[in-house]
Order: sequence, then C-alpha cells, then structure tokens
Amino acid sequence: QQRPVESGGGLVQAGGSLRLSCAATGSIFSIDAMAWYRQAPGSQRELVAHISNDGSTDYADSVKGRFTISRDDAKNTAYLQMNSLKPEDTAVYYCNVAYDSIVGGIVTSWGQGTQVTVSS
Repeated sequence: QQRPVESGGGLVQAGGSLRLSCAATGSIFSIDAMAWYRQAPGSQRELVAHISNDGSTDYADSVKGRFTISRDDAKNTAYLQMNSLKPEDTAVYYCNVAYDSIVGGIVTSWGQGTQVTVSS
C-alpha cells in the first residue's frame, strides 16, 4: 500500500494563503473520497475538510468560508486552498484517501503529513 504524497505546507503570516496538494498513489481503480485532517501539538487529529466522489464537501466549522477542498480525478489529486490563515491553523496536515483497488477491495491510506505554520 502506497501513501498519498502531500506538498504545499510551509510558513506564512496571519492573513496569508497556502495551497496543499495530495496525490494518491497505488493500485487505484477509482477514488471514493479524499479528506484533509490536521493535528496540532497536544491535540487530537481533527477533520478539516472532506470531498466525496460526487463532489460534495464538508468542512470543520473553524475553517468554513476560508478553506476550499477540491479534487482532480484525472490526476488522483486533492487540493486544500487555505485563505485568511490564522495562528490557530498551525498544525501538521494529513491527507486521507479511500479508493477502490484494482485488485479488489477498498483501501484507506494516510499521507506522511505536511507542516503548516502561521505566524502572528
């Protein structure tokens, strides 16, 4: 099982923007859902945004209106556009992918995480 590959994290000032990417890898027949989670030091991992295979989306209340999740099925890639960033958005962001495997069954896989740091 191969992990999704995340990119786009970094250091940004409050009010700034970042765009995270998550490229799913493996024996993928079709992707069911993709999601972004985050985990701040001393906190539990929490769901940030989720996108289903029909394009429907869900967001944590804390990021509604600021973050946008999207997907490009031709590239097996999901994106998280983060605007109006706040210091409390600082965390390691993880991608989660659920897909139908070419060899059968559904596979759920986590990325290695990418650090997002928002300075005040």
